[in-house]
Amino acid sequence: MERESLEEGLLTGRHGPSSNGTLRDSLIDNLNVPAASSLTPVLVFSTFVAVCGSFCYGCSLGYSSPVQKGIMEDLSLSVSAYSVFGSIMTIGGTVGAILSGNIADLIGRKRTMWFSEVFCTAGWLSVAFAENAFWLDIGRLLIGIGVAIICYVVPVYIAEITPKSHRGSFASANQLMTTSGFVLIFFTGTIISWRMLAVIGVVPSVVQIIGLFFIPESPRWLAKSGREKEFKASLKSLRGKDSDISEEAADIRVYMETLEQRTEGSFLELFQRRYANALIIGVGLMLLQQLGGSSGMTYYTGSIFKEAGISSNLGLQILAIVQIPVAILGLFLTDRTGRRPLLLVSASGMCFACFLQGLAFWFKELPNLKELTPSLVLIGFMIGGTALTMGLAGIPWIIMSEIFPLNVKAQAGSLVTLINWSTAWIVTCSFNFMMQWSSAGTFFFFSGIAGVTVLFVAMLVPETKGRTLEEIQASIARFL
Repeated sequence: MERESLEEGLLTGRHGPSSNGTLRDSLIDNLNVPAASSLTPVLVFSTFVAVCGSFCYGCSLGYSSPVQKGIMEDLSLSVSAYSVFGSIMTIGGTVGAILSGNIADLIGRKRTMWFSEVFCTAGWLSVAFAENAFWLDIGRLLIGIGVAIICYVVPVYIAEITPKSHRGSFASANQLMTTSGFVLIFFTGTIISWRMLAVIGVVPSVVQIIGLFFIPESPRWLAKSGREKEFKASLKSLRGKDSDISEEAADIRVYMETLEQRTEGSFLELFQRRYANALIIGVGLMLLQQLGGSSGMTYYTGSIFKEAGISSNLGLQILAIVQIPVAILGLFLTDRTGRRPLLLVSASGMCFACFLQGLAFWFKELPNLKELTPSLVLIGFMIGGTALTMGLAGIPWIIMSEIFPLNVKAQAGSLVTLINWSTAWIVTCSFNFMMQWSSAGTFFFFSGIAGVTVLFVAMLVPETKGRTLEEIQASIARFL
């Protein structure tokens, strides 16, 4: 398949022959009608409740770095024991990833978010009151299971409730809240105890558990489940009581009728040719996101700063300060510039940042240049953190929520989330060993992966802004 053909389909959604006959042509034609696009208090509140889970995820990402010294001293942990604590969340994430898609399809998006927060709440409390490494690791494992489910279901829920004109910005709120949780933990972790920091991590989980009682279920999931009355009530609630939802509801129904003609429920169904391009895009983005070292650098930022000769507290605080403005900027740019440009800029920035950090650690071995190492590492982290937050951290999850049809979304979501978390586990487990082998070589390797990501996005990833979910999925399938 040629790149131009796919892009044309995504931009037009209706030109050219269809390999599946008039039914799909009619479907795509019918999808090109305006959908309701009003922003309502229910839509905003529902998104806020959903992204409370993302805030919890951000807290879990940032937790292990600022508390390393305190936990190791209080519980007498060795470096290897603490490395287990730091990386075991990714093992829990792998388990949660396997469960995520099927649970979200079986019990709905709302109940899945509630289910995930039960694990997160229990995990944070276990960490907060841990008296030994066992309960510390159990808590971190439970958090991993919960946040892996959150990583899948939150962007899916937001994508399914939001009008196409605002979907990118609302979905980017997911990354904004992840960054906010990360920044809060990074910043406050340098001034309060690790136990109190874990208690802070419980708060967004409790807020989401309560808030879920007051928001509607995803209308697309309700339509897929055949709950017509609840489907219309949910869509009406999200778009406003005075809005005309007839066209949007008809679009969704037509698409659901088409999906009903396809086999559903088998994992092997996902590997049919019609889903090949979506699968390559989803798996590729998740794999490259983690192979670029984002998890390793996030979990062990403090130790990297220490090796570079930077005060870990000062470095963490400086890094935290720049993240929120960048996340807010990404929120506004996602629906204006599109997903692809942000991904390209983000991957390019990560490539340069990791190369700069590799140079910095190489200079550390040279007597005349080693004084440059601390400043170059800090600058590299600021550039890399900015680039990651702007695109690669969140946009792959947005695209994942957009490109897979509902009849395979559970299987596809579980697969790409599993790829993400299992690769994160490999990177976090091997990161300290890589740094012992060669600090400079580690960052040069990550720089090379980021360069491959630039090529992958440029050649294979389509633009999805301004299209309904049904248009995106039908257009991708049309040219396979």
